[in-house]
Amino acid sequence: MVNVEEVRRAALRWALKNALDHGGRAQAGPVISKVFAELPQAREIVGEVVSLAKEVVEWVNGLDRAAQEAALSELAPELLQPPKKRVEERALPDLPGAVEGAVVLRLPPEPSGYMHLGHAFHGIVNYLYKEKYRGFLWLRFEDTNPRKVRAEYYDSYRDGYRWCGVRWDAEKNNSDDMELYYQYAQKLISSGHLYVCTCSREEMSEQRARGYSCSHRSMDTSWHLEQWDRMLEGRYREGEAAVRFAGDPAASNTALRDPVLLRIVEHPHPLKGDRYLVWPTYDLAVAIQDAVCGVTHVLRTAEFMFRDELQDMIRERLGLKNPVYVEYSRFEFEGTPLSRRRIRELIEKGMVEGWDDPRLGTVSAARRRGIAPESLQIFVRSYVALTPSRKEYSWDLLYAINRRVVDAETPRLFFAPNPVPVEVRGLTKRVVKAPLHPSTDLGWREIEARERLYIPRDDAAGLRVGDRVRLKYLTNLRVTDAGGEMLVAECEDGGPEPGLRVIQWVPEGSRRVRVLVPKPLFRGEEIVEDSLTIVEGLAEPYEASLTIRSRVQFERFGYCVKDSEDTYILTHGI
Repeated sequence: MVNVEEVRRAALRWALKNALDHGGRAQAGPVISKVFAELPQAREIVGEVVSLAKEVVEWVNGLDRAAQEAALSELAPELLQPPKKRVEERALPDLPGAVEGAVVLRLPPEPSGYMHLGHAFHGIVNYLYKEKYRGFLWLRFEDTNPRKVRAEYYDSYRDGYRWCGVRWDAEKNNSDDMELYYQYAQKLISSGHLYVCTCSREEMSEQRARGYSCSHRSMDTSWHLEQWDRMLEGRYREGEAAVRFAGDPAASNTALRDPVLLRIVEHPHPLKGDRYLVWPTYDLAVAIQDAVCGVTHVLRTAEFMFRDELQDMIRERLGLKNPVYVEYSRFEFEGTPLSRRRIRELIEKGMVEGWDDPRLGTVSAARRRGIAPESLQIFVRSYVALTPSRKEYSWDLLYAINRRVVDAETPRLFFAPNPVPVEVRGLTKRVVKAPLHPSTDLGWREIEARERLYIPRDDAAGLRVGDRVRLKYLTNLRVTDAGGEMLVAECEDGGPEPGLRVIQWVPEGSRRVRVLVPKPLFRGEEIVEDSLTIVEGLAEPYEASLTIRSRVQFERFGYCVKDSEDTYILTHGI
């Protein structure tokens, strides 16, 4: 004789399985086939099986993925499969003129702030090309502005690139080659390609804006060399003299309008101290270093494009080889500033706590929030286009990748946000053995349940007298009193049922924790006042065994990282 309840349970198992395998939507046909394969005798009641299957499928399709997973993990955990990490990845476009084994690239961070995700993605792009062509990768710090650089920022980049999986072949600082810059400057002054200018900063700006030549440009070479020596000897103070490029004062590309290439900076350098007074600007240092390091391809963001011509001209006048440029848009995320200047302003105004505030796009913030480095690499391979067209990426794209990357190794725990007590009459002391993950063998934890327990306030708010719900892994409940600040319910035997909502719970003695929930800092140009909210609740006792920086999925809430003994940060939703 056919047991209808057995048929219903089989249909529920296979509907949940079918939904999870197909984007959350089950189909009745495959479910019916699975039921008949498991219960051949059910063919005696074909019509009833079809009706049951359709009823169950309709209910399952009304659940979100987390609820579907929760139900199947209790009903038939053996049917759950670990989520696939596969993401469709693009092939890297070829670099122009690249020869395998002969490609030399560079990572050129300026250590004037902490590393952000734009630097991380840029580093990954360079590293992927290094691997593609079996090439050579420099880590080269652009540190020739003593006022901006600080010792701690060097390590920020070293640690950040290592965390991203980027490996470089050699490292140097632009400040290590000061004598070389001086030699090349002397050569360019002697050949008439550089000149010393004693105009004020305001006068220089007006000349460049109007396209006028500086009067010092026409002075004899001997005069310029003499002033150059005076600069090196410290006989000029900061702002009193500078060395400018003899370009085209009226050029349409303003970078060529006699820019300053060396200037006096009266400020100690974190590595060189007070040894040097005259420092090269970015354009001179990078032009020389790319040649000295043998860089064949410069991969960088498009805001540097207008400087290409100037840097090429500097190298040409020194008889040095020019690289090939591959330029693309900056990496930007919706509502999240990556500019170090803007981040510094936010910190100084007290709008964020520091460089690792979870609302920021710095590498330290991403690490603190629980973004896996593998996710960044997959993101670059999957979505980053090396074109100069501006593109703003959605955080949801990165979250979707990160979810697939971390899921299989992330334990599940119960968490009751804004908890409401429930008195469960008829529930005697019971120890529930629950898996730490529905499809990966991460082990088990035990939860001791008694008559008093807690559920999320959002779940409690929707319950009325007579309503039935299932406490996951524990029991079914029927609500008998929904008034006041505590619910009263009766314990009912049985397992998961179609139409019976499954919710998480925590026992008496659970740990009180808070979860920081970060959101985008900006909406357009307006700062979002509630961009960081706090959710307080109770986490099941097993939570106490998690170490700082551990990942966890609080069921039906989200993926989180333990930030301190009683505080978590939400990485993203489920």
